[in-house]
Amino acid sequence: MKTWIAREELKKRLDERLPTIVFEALPAKYFDHAHIPGAHQLDHQNVKPQSTLHAQDKSSTIVVYCASATCHNSDQAADGLVALGYQDVRVYVGGKKDWVEAGLPVDGK
Repeated sequence: MKTWIAREELKKRLDERLPTIVFEALPAKYFDHAHIPGAHQLDHQNVKPQSTLHAQDKSSTIVVYCASATCHNSDQAADGLVALGYQDVRVYVGGKKDWVEAGLPVDGK
């Protein structure tokens, strides 16, 4: 099932080290520049290779985000993950823009 997650809940999950797999559904060049710490890059049009590498357990909590609320890559990736049988897929709608504007840290070059 696909649901939504707010920045505060995602930050809390990461701060408390709750089992959460985070995927950025943007091309590698954007991921390499800056991404939420601990995130993995995910091709929103072909989710299977990276998802099976980083999330073998279909009951894992997965959070997918992209650039901002106007970017739909995260929705497309989340739909792909649900179609593969993942049961707890959450979309962080605000995405990287919301995260950065809140002054939260990013990893990258």
